[in-house]
Formats: sequence, C-alpha cells, structure tokens
Amino acid sequence: MLTGVALLLLAFVTGYGLARTRSCRAALPQGRRSDEATFTTLHIAALAAPALRAGLSRDSARKAVRHLRTLLGTHAVAITSAEAVLAWDGPAVDGPRGGDVLTHARATLAAGRAQVFPGEPYAAVVVPLTVDGAVVGTLAAHDDEVSAALVRTVTEVGRWVSGQLELADLDASRQRALEAEMRALRAQISPHFIYNALTTIASFVRTNPRRARELLLDFADFARYALRRANDFTTLADELTCVDRYLLLERARFGDKLRFTVQVAPEVLPVPVPFLCLQPLVENAIKHGMRGDGGAPGEVRVVVRDAGPEAHITVEDDGAGMDPECARRMLDDEPAREGGGIGLANVDLRMRQIYGDGYGLVVETALGAGTKVRLRVPKTQLGL
Repeated sequence: MLTGVALLLLAFVTGYGLARTRSCRAALPQGRRSDEATFTTLHIAALAAPALRAGLSRDSARKAVRHLRTLLGTHAVAITSAEAVLAWDGPAVDGPRGGDVLTHARATLAAGRAQVFPGEPYAAVVVPLTVDGAVVGTLAAHDDEVSAALVRTVTEVGRWVSGQLELADLDASRQRALEAEMRALRAQISPHFIYNALTTIASFVRTNPRRARELLLDFADFARYALRRANDFTTLADELTCVDRYLLLERARFGDKLRFTVQVAPEVLPVPVPFLCLQPLVENAIKHGMRGDGGAPGEVRVVVRDAGPEAHITVEDDGAGMDPECARRMLDDEPAREGGGIGLANVDLRMRQIYGDGYGLVVETALGAGTKVRLRVPKTQLGL
C-alpha cells in the first residue's frame, strides 16, 4: 500500500515530468514551485486512482492512462497486460506501433525490471506492474529522449500504479470472501428448523388442509428469501418479512406456548441492513426462551426504533436466560462452532466487519431473567 511518505516522494520525483509540460512555473519562487508540484501530483494521482482500484483491465487502463501521461509529461504512455495493449494515450499518427509496444512489454515481463528501448523517433521506458509479487502488466512511457531522471520517474509511477492494483486485488479478495461467507451463511439455516417446520406442516395435512397450505406457502417464502442470490444488504422491511414468516412457522409448531410481538417504527423500514441479521437473533430467542420447565409458555419481543442516524433493534425473550460469561463466550466463539444455525457469533462478526467494532451485538442476560440482544444499524449503507 502506498503510504503518505511514498506519495510525497512520488510528488517530488514526478515534478520532473510536470516541469517539462509547464514551463511557466519557472517564474515562480522555488518554494512555491515545490508546493505546486506536490499538489498537482497528488491531484492527478487522485484522479487516476479510482480507475486503477478497479483492477487491471482495458476499461480501467483507458480511464487512467491519460492521467498517468499528464503525471509523466511524456510524448505518450501505454498500459499493457501480459497479453495485450490495454490503453494508449498520445498522438496516434507518429506513435510507436502496437506490435512494438507489446514486444517491449513482453521483454520487460520476462526481465521483471525496468527496461529502456531506443527507437526513432521515440524511445521507451517500460516498467513492470506487479500484484502480490507477480508481474501482471507494464507501464510504458514514450519520449524523444530518455534520461536517468525519466527512468526514475517512470519507475516510481509504476510502483504507485502497482500499489493501486494491489489494493484492487485486496478488494476483490475481500468481496470473494464475503460471497463465500454468504454461501456458508445460507448453508447454516438450521436443519432442525427445516425438519420441524415440515413436520408441523405435515401434521396439518389431514386435520386442516387449508392451514397446511398456508404454512407451506410461508415456508416457501422464507426459504426463497434465505436461499436467494442477493448482495450483502437488504432492507429492514424485507428482513422483518423474513422474521414474520419464521415466527408464523414456529408459532404453528409451539402453538399458544409461543407468544411474540413485533413493534417497528415505519420510518426505518427502508434502512439497509446486512442480509439475514435478524432471523438468527429471533431463532436464538425462541431456542432459549422456550426452555422453561414444564413446557411453560415463552414470549419473544422484537422492537425496532428510529434513533436519528441509526436504527436500534432489540430482540428479547423471557426465558431461562444464561450466565453472562456464557453469553460472552458465545460471541467470542468461532461462528462455525456454534452449531444448530447461523448463531449470534456470525451476526456479531459480520456487523463488526461491516460497520466497525462499535456495532457488535450487545447481550444482556442473567440466569432466570431472560435474554435481550441489542443491535445498532447506521442508516447510511456501507460496503456497496
């Protein structure tokens, strides 16, 4: 990753290239020229960075190459992959042929270091672009003369471009990890719940076919939501609909022993929330809230309040509760080790990854006092 110190170094090194295209700066005092060069370099780098953060492709190279040419101040600049010329910025009539650019790129890829290629009318300085230690492409600067200063400048710009491509690779890796986590999350929908729901539906088939049909439709809606291909976020309204279907199925199983209430401030319904962040909390509340001796009834309460920049969600049961230390270990445990469903640790981990450590779950519980789980969600969506 390119640090602030490296950016300043890049600014002073590439001041060489900027000076070649802005001769009017010579009239300025030395201090002001240095400040202007630093600011201009950082500004141009900021313009090129978003495209490069998308990875090395024809589209990203095309968007970045003109800014890199401005940064270098050379006759032309090219960006290549290992197989093709991705982008070229400079006069097309007298520039090097595409075959020459690719030949230079392949020689640089083989050498793994900066190369200088004499030519008429323009010579070339070509430097490798690397991601995670592997050479993935090249940056080529073409000009009428090649000096040691130009070689240093192109080399530094190439290192900066490589740094941006490294960040793009990290972003892609993070996205792949999140997608894998979501696939695993769907696979963790409690098999016990599925078995119990289908068994409950089967019990109504003969005695109350209409009720069985309604429950089967509720189960289909729940499964469609939980197993769909979706991005990492959904709306609070959709998440609450999933919770409602889940509660209806569980109510059919437990009958009057399960009581539940859902109170929601209408203004927070459009708030984006991480996919499947509420159902696991409700499942946990039923799991622990219905463990009373003698089959005592249990109540689950879901409350969603508008709290200015955030939505505050609580899921509470009046069951047996647990030792607070046990609750702490549950959140600290590996999500995959909780068993029996998605679990609190999975939701806690995802909330912290998306919003920061301050947005993890808060569990309030004690033996014989039930359990309350609190969740805060910023109204501004992150990560999309």
